[in-house]
Amino acid sequence: MYTVTGGFLMEVPHLHILNETIRNLYFHVSMWFAMMILFIVSFVYSIKYLRNFDYRNDIFARNFAAMGSFLGILGYATGTVWASYTWVTDQGQSLANILKEPKLIGAAIALLIYGAYFVLRGSFTDIDKRARVSAVYNIFAFVMLFPSIWIIPRLVGSLHPGAPGGEGGNPALNFNDIDSRLRMVFYPAVIGWTLLGVWIATLKIRIELIKDKSLLHG
Repeated sequence: MYTVTGGFLMEVPHLHILNETIRNLYFHVSMWFAMMILFIVSFVYSIKYLRNFDYRNDIFARNFAAMGSFLGILGYATGTVWASYTWVTDQGQSLANILKEPKLIGAAIALLIYGAYFVLRGSFTDIDKRARVSAVYNIFAFVMLFPSIWIIPRLVGSLHPGAPGGEGGNPALNFNDIDSRLRMVFYPAVIGWTLLGVWIATLKIRIELIKDKSLLHG
């Protein structure tokens, strides 16, 4: 509620090109930060499963990956809306150029890789085999986040802020752009979206453990 209220009502700096659209910082960027944190948690639980083969760790890994993917999809959607206003309208880029944007392509690839994680899980009927294979693939999916989202898009020309050829730096990380008004909402937004994702994932985990009482007290 604080993020939504502050995001829409508090005054923001009117930066070149971004203007009022910078309010999407509280949603698009914050959701992606939360996504990365949830994917890290899922990654850790997959490693823990491969160490002791405790099926509860597989349940934790799957649910945190699911919630991270959901926030990633929301972040991608809000980023696409942001691009339609700042890149297409203000910078006069065509839709074709937007669709070729390395950051968007890399993000889509990362989300598809995680989508394949859930497809892979559904292809196994043996619980133990599914958990082992899924844990290995989840580690691979997490590692692939870095070249697809953080490395390759920053090595090529891009309209995205912070990349070579980008416009005006990244307003989320550049302290020359982000001021105290943005920080008052942005940092709590990152925490808020992360805690919301953890809460929902934890609820789903508890439901699964309750269904199997042997896991709940095992």
